[in-house]
Amino acid sequence: MPDSAPSKQPIKRSTQQANSMKINIKIGDKAVTATLIDNPTTRDFVSLLPLTLTMNDLFGREKFAHLPRALSEEGGRTKTYDVGDIIYWSPSSDVAIYYRHDGQAIPDPGIITIGKIDAALETLNEALNVPGSVNMTIERIH
Repeated sequence: MPDSAPSKQPIKRSTQQANSMKINIKIGDKAVTATLIDNPTTRDFVSLLPLTLTMNDLFGREKFAHLPRALSEEGGRTKTYDVGDIIYWSPSSDVAIYYRHDGQAIPDPGIITIGKIDAALETLNEALNVPGSVNMTIERIH
C-alpha cells in the first residue's frame, strides 16, 4: 500500500536564514533577542560586539546610537522599514532600532537592515517607547 503521509522533503533555507545569528539586547530590566541577517554590514557590526550604547530618541519612532567606527556599506540599501528593524545609517555611523512607524520615507542614501527584533511589538514598545535616551547592551548569543 502506498504511504499517504505527506512527503518529508528537506526544507531549503535561504543563505540569509541558514547563516543567521542571534543577539541579546538588554534595556534596563528588559531583554529581547533579535535575529541578524547575513550581509557584510551585519558581519562588521557583529565584530564590534559586545557593545553598551546610549540610545537617543529620533522622531518618536527609533532609538539610535553612534557606533565606535563606520561599518561596511555593502549590505544593500532600502528606504523603507518595519517596526522592529535594526538598521545601520552610514552617513553618521549609527545603529538604530525602529519601535514605531510614522509613515515617513527614509532619506538618501537609505538604510542598511542588519536584523529584526524577535519579541512581540508590545515588548519592544515597552522597552523603547520611553522619553529620552536609554542605555542598551548588545551581545551575541553563542
